[in-house]
Amino acid sequence: MNTNAPPTANPTAYPNALLEVSGVSVAFGGVQAVADASLQVAEGSICALIGPNGAGKTTLFSVVSGFQRPDGGWIRFAGDDITGMPPHQVCRRGIGRTFQIVQPFAGQSVLENIAVGSHLHRASRREALAHARQVAERLGLGPVVDRDAAALPIAQRKRLEVAKAFATGPRLLLLDEVLAGLNPAEIDTIVPLVLGLRDEGVTILMIEHVMQAVMSLAEDVFVLSGGRMIAHGAPEAVTRDEAVIEAYLGQGAARKLRERRTS
Repeated sequence: MNTNAPPTANPTAYPNALLEVSGVSVAFGGVQAVADASLQVAEGSICALIGPNGAGKTTLFSVVSGFQRPDGGWIRFAGDDITGMPPHQVCRRGIGRTFQIVQPFAGQSVLENIAVGSHLHRASRREALAHARQVAERLGLGPVVDRDAAALPIAQRKRLEVAKAFATGPRLLLLDEVLAGLNPAEIDTIVPLVLGLRDEGVTILMIEHVMQAVMSLAEDVFVLSGGRMIAHGAPEAVTRDEAVIEAYLGQGAARKLRERRTS
């Protein structure tokens, strides 16, 4: 259990929240990667976590998924405190995660890669492989299940990364830049895939730099800059927020944009 959770923490403060992150801080030596960051993700929603490079987004994902212990703050999932739990326990509770750098398991086929996730709830290899094949078909990887996973092109490797996480049977899926490196046509094929997972009951929190996808997918957007949450709201409102514009484009950018609009 988390020893950092404040005595007054109220598990019913966000009654529709599947995930609650409150006051999370992480420092690496003298570098404050995340500082007092909080967010809430409603069950059945798609939320986005955006921000410039180095903002602390992936570090926050690592805290939620158990790969990084926070220095302060707490995380609740489905009403339970999961702060500091190791990754395998977090995953078994229902949080799946993809990684920004896609690295299939070496020397294994696409099917065998997916089956690693399937084994979380299936001890039998036969059952795990059968489930993995179903996941592969669901995510458009059916035709390549027997191929060497490391030989896939980037778009299919991104799908495989999602499939490996989805095979664990998550209630919450953390997607770390699944659209990075894809061309517009490839992005157009991934967007409906993400929407389809949500429609099947999987709640999604995604880190993304492709703003077109954020605008079309996310219902709620959190903006992290310098390790701190600087904005939160609907996509349209967040992209007009002056603090967000400054974080992405630099000091004075918001003023220049206002001047252009009025000139």
